[in-house]
Amino acid sequence: MPLLKCLLALGLAFLLGGCGGSSGFAPFISAAKPEFLQYGRTATILLGGRHLRSFLVVESPGCANPVFTSRSTTELLVLNCTVNVVGDLPLTVKDPEGKLVFATTLTVPKPQVAMVTSLGRMVLELDPAKAPVSVNNFLGYVRQGFYTNTLFPRVIAGFVVQGGGYTTGLVKKTGQAAPIALESQNGLSNLRGTLAMARTSDPNSATSEFFVNLVDNLFLDYRDSANPGYAVFGTVVQGMGVVDAIASQTTGTVNGTGDVPLSEVTITSVTQVR
Repeated sequence: MPLLKCLLALGLAFLLGGCGGSSGFAPFISAAKPEFLQYGRTATILLGGRHLRSFLVVESPGCANPVFTSRSTTELLVLNCTVNVVGDLPLTVKDPEGKLVFATTLTVPKPQVAMVTSLGRMVLELDPAKAPVSVNNFLGYVRQGFYTNTLFPRVIAGFVVQGGGYTTGLVKKTGQAAPIALESQNGLSNLRGTLAMARTSDPNSATSEFFVNLVDNLFLDYRDSANPGYAVFGTVVQGMGVVDAIASQTTGTVNGTGDVPLSEVTITSVTQVR
């Protein structure tokens, strides 16, 4: 009899462990803490509590494809999902029957990227709420390292500095993604220090190139269908002095192209830092 009782106890313990906790106790989550939370990237969110189970259901309109990782235990669930909003991020956890277990709201900051150039470092804050197409396009190039060793090949003092499409020797860089739709009607204006997408005469032709406004260039804003303007999608929040240093470079004509800095200004790296 003692042996039988022991075997039964072991079997019960195995069953309880296999489902992530005792089926006789309701799961309880006391807190949620972001371990990593950035727009456009895979978040890691820690959910602490008791009797936790990996079959709990996560609902969050701003965090796609939620899944609990193998790090999860009965006292700590480790959640991964892809963040696609800024600002409020509602997070709800329910049991398989739909009963609410936990609800909270996290805060996702606007994404920032650090751009290191041969003349210094600047930080750009992006606005995906107002310019999602432009921001996602730009971050796509950032993540693939496209901007490494590209130039600022167009510099016009009192107007703009433009970069993101050429390499040393004013060679057009290949590998751009498909052109994106113009987002110039988003309420953002081409003020000094703002970041906007460069394009050709075709409104929907922007790919990798961008520019920073050196002054308030309000004539670049959307006016009407005949004057669609240029889409602003971010702002320089640190290092505007670096932008002004780029703007002060002596320019000339290179390979038939004007307004080119005679001493190349290189982008050495662009990384998302927030």
